[in-house]
Amino acid sequence: MLTVSLANAQAFQGEGDNKFQVGANLQDAATGIFVSYDYGLGQNMSVGLVSTYALSVHDGIDADFGDRIDVKARFNAHLGSILNVDENFDVYPGLNLSFKNFGGHIGARYFFSEGFGVFTEAAFPIAKYDANDLRPADYIHNQFVVNLGAVFNL
Repeated sequence: MLTVSLANAQAFQGEGDNKFQVGANLQDAATGIFVSYDYGLGQNMSVGLVSTYALSVHDGIDADFGDRIDVKARFNAHLGSILNVDENFDVYPGLNLSFKNFGGHIGARYFFSEGFGVFTEAAFPIAKYDANDLRPADYIHNQFVVNLGAVFNL
């Protein structure tokens, strides 16, 4: 019975697919919480929202609530079915637009069952707003970051 359950798990199911991710946000200036929601638009693409909040900020950085939080809209291209590694595995590069920058990301998900899996994601800024006038707190969401955690099918 367990084998049948694992065989039905799919990392990305296409149009109408709903994914919720929650995990850790790891970066040079801070560590925090990462949450995302993705909605499948087609066989290999989705759109979604991402939010990160820096809980722990390095000493010497004066960061208020607005400096600690970031919200992004994003687009993903799902390559799992194209790469055909395993139906439970998905790789998704994409672009994101936030209040802090325009950037890119690449992530991977693996599902252990139909509803639960793990993910990891690397994100990086391509263009920073006000790049010539960044305060130390502005670097919190304007650098290379790694996110990792759990993913759920909704």
